[in-house]
Amino acid sequence: MISRKSSCAALALWAAAGAALAAGADLGQADKQATNWTAILMFGAFVVFTLFITKWAAAKTKSAADFYTAGGGITGFQNGLAIAGDYMSAASFLGISAAVFLNGYDGLIYAIGFLVGWPIITFLMAERLRNLGRFTFADVAAYRFKQAPIRIFSASGTLVVVAFYLIAQMVGAGQLIKLLFGLEYWIAVVLVGSLMMIYVLFGGMTATTWVQIIKAVMLLAGASFMAFVVLAQYNFSPEALFASSVDIHAKKEAIMGPGTFIKDPISAISFGMALMFGTAGLPHILMRFFTVPSAKEARKSVFWATTWIAYFYVLTFIIGFGAIVLVSTNPEFKDAAGKLLGGNNMAAIHLAKAVGGDVFLGFISAVAFATILAVVAGLTLSGASAVSHDLYATVFKKGKASSASELRVSRLTTVALGVIAVALGILFEKQNIAFMVSLAFAIAASANFPVLFMSVLWKDCTTRGATIGGFLGLGTAVGLTLVSKSVWVDVLGHTDALFPYASPALFSMTAGFVGIWLFSILDKSPRARLDRAGYESQQMRSETGIGAATAAAH
Repeated sequence: MISRKSSCAALALWAAAGAALAAGADLGQADKQATNWTAILMFGAFVVFTLFITKWAAAKTKSAADFYTAGGGITGFQNGLAIAGDYMSAASFLGISAAVFLNGYDGLIYAIGFLVGWPIITFLMAERLRNLGRFTFADVAAYRFKQAPIRIFSASGTLVVVAFYLIAQMVGAGQLIKLLFGLEYWIAVVLVGSLMMIYVLFGGMTATTWVQIIKAVMLLAGASFMAFVVLAQYNFSPEALFASSVDIHAKKEAIMGPGTFIKDPISAISFGMALMFGTAGLPHILMRFFTVPSAKEARKSVFWATTWIAYFYVLTFIIGFGAIVLVSTNPEFKDAAGKLLGGNNMAAIHLAKAVGGDVFLGFISAVAFATILAVVAGLTLSGASAVSHDLYATVFKKGKASSASELRVSRLTTVALGVIAVALGILFEKQNIAFMVSLAFAIAASANFPVLFMSVLWKDCTTRGATIGGFLGLGTAVGLTLVSKSVWVDVLGHTDALFPYASPALFSMTAGFVGIWLFSILDKSPRARLDRAGYESQQMRSETGIGAATAAAH
């Protein structure tokens, strides 16, 4: 057991790191801090355990199908947990509970926005994805279209989303480990990059899936324990917890009603659209539907993922209110000015210390690292598959690449992405990272989702329309985000933003959908007639799954 002084130092350093992460602050200014040995032991145990899983998975990874989709042998329940592991990030755990701690009921806008994307995937995407695709979502988008243009667009969208996610995760992981373990920043980034490459290179999707499952179970267990202890102090009466929170909170009754979390209606709509539709366009999430053996298991995956994610967000709600009653009134978690150590974003970490002491603080620390590592592995795998399967095997080799050569290119791409991620993580050490994650969601909602949606559900969609519209959505999302406050003002230092709203999704999604529609109906080329003629056979397979099993076997 570490000393009280050491544990307080650990809390303070976690507070500083978490506050910077959630606010997108200049993380590079943080200094090395005292080492939290409890967290290191738990972190070490997790790494050793997952390396054994990777060794086991490596023996099963013989072909491209094994590498990309675990041979399609993951059950719906297992895949649901893995999807939840992909989705329940440390940022969600800390950020949503902090928003509830600060704003009460109004802080749930993030949880609701993230959660309502899942019915879209359930009813529009999951079954069709599994029936039409093999390894990547580009297999679905390009099913009846000319392969090269759609594959190039899909790979572009995937790599841009993956790049911004990877930078944010690597910078966040590097800073957290630097602070927690007392390592140099660049060593911390190299450590994360090396572990990620080991998981993906040798274990492929099998190892990545099981790392995500373990991480999801750890996070759900930790959050459940925190919520249980909080509710136990109020005889498991949420009403009593809320009443006590209202008495303590500075905003009093306002925390139990809708407020002004996002003041501008257009920003609220646009932000909500990014969260809601971005989920249905994230390549590392969509890729998971090819790891199950059938469309039925794909639907079960979404059911279980939605169940676990919804449960998790309920827990963050209780944790946020628990922090109000157990943390905000405890001087141990306040600085000299009476403010919460590290800011409101560290409410959940302080609550972990309050309900479970140093050991539980160490556990939550290990969970936070496991979360980042699992997400990085999933992102790298989706990026590698975009290059090796969509570009190399389909565009350059025109579908004639052998499984062995495709697997070799995928592993080389994994190494390249790992090196790039480490380099960018070191390069962006002192840059704002919050906008990178929001940009990834906006791009996924504006580029990938419209192309998927229109190619599967609109018979008149053509290759030209999907490609031009997809690139319009992609370019608009990137461009508007670059001139928004989060980048133009906060990063580049200009006085006023050229784009006044919080998220570009309302405008960039519109550009994507309108572009696909307009350039499809104007397309009178011979290729367009073939694209439209192929809709019936695509619809038959997407709805019934006839032919899907045969294609998956090849």
